[in-house]
Amino acid sequence: MNLGEWYAKGMTTQTYVDQMQTHKKDFIYIYENFSVPVEDQPLFDKIQQQKIRALILTEDWCGDAMLNIPIFLRMAESGHIPVHFLRRDENLELMDQYLTNGVSRSIPKIIFIDATGHEISHWGPRAPELQKFIDQSIAGLPEEKAPDYQEKKREMLTFVTKAYRDNRDFWSYVYNDIKKQWL
Repeated sequence: MNLGEWYAKGMTTQTYVDQMQTHKKDFIYIYENFSVPVEDQPLFDKIQQQKIRALILTEDWCGDAMLNIPIFLRMAESGHIPVHFLRRDENLELMDQYLTNGVSRSIPKIIFIDATGHEISHWGPRAPELQKFIDQSIAGLPEEKAPDYQEKKREMLTFVTKAYRDNRDFWSYVYNDIKKQWL
């Protein structure tokens, strides 16, 4: 199946958001509170002329998706980029073509395609600054064999989710990293 066929198989943004079970409230919060800088509109006017479409591989339980996708959706609106969603776990044949570091099914993955369904580029799962934040957070966990590992991991994930939702610098990191696709 080519990327155009995968795109046609995908859900619209509204369908994706309507079916969300996890992180929906924070996803919507970020979407409602992020806006594309006005000074960047000329870039998005240029993007609009390229007739780009975006296909996003994701799952709604993913914290990175909760942060990255609402920011990208605002960018897509500015550039008039149609967006469709596919659930990662139901589309492993496609996901396995976009493994992070050749091994991990990390999400979200945003695949940019042209009008004929050919890939232009892809992005994901996170901006480099956020990778550093995640690496530092994981480094602070006890060994997996430790009796309090699961508890500490849950605490870390709660902390990361809150940071993703509330730290506007993180939002800027995502925006600027995705924007590099077009510079």
